[in-house]
Amino acid sequence: MSKSRPQKQTLLLVGEGYDEEAFLKYLKSQLVGREAGLEVKIKNAKGKGAKHVIDWTIRQAKQADYDKVAALLDTDTDWTDAVKKQAKSKKIVVLTSDPCFEAMLLRLHSVTPERDSKRLKNQFAPYVNNAAAVPEHYAHHFDPEFLKSKRHMEKTIDELLKLLKA
Repeated sequence: MSKSRPQKQTLLLVGEGYDEEAFLKYLKSQLVGREAGLEVKIKNAKGKGAKHVIDWTIRQAKQADYDKVAALLDTDTDWTDAVKKQAKSKKIVVLTSDPCFEAMLLRLHSVTPERDSKRLKNQFAPYVNNAAAVPEHYAHHFDPEFLKSKRHMEKTIDELLKLLKA
């Protein structure tokens, strides 16, 4: 008599670009073990603003039957009521980075993000060993225990940790 294993929940997590994808891959590697009962697929929408990310996520979600679909995106480009409505109608959990991913993570360290995007990227660089697209570079400043302790500061981090069952 064989034991039946419980069905794994499936989650599609789309990052707006390479940095978001790296961060999501890092978190998955730290938080989602084989015994978690969760299967996470991470994809990269390769930028171009919130509308593109949501459109791209909708197309990706059609390729498999996921229990949940979420997109981590910046609110600084194309984040309109129409895009919000479109995401909601397709049951996409939108994880917004206001105004952008780097600013959200800097705030966790109580750093006031620069307004200029080039200066902001330079400000963020030391936190990811000057290479934000490398998953392992998030380990030193954004390990899961740190994120859990700061989840109250950023709704998006809290929602992301909940999706990953952390």
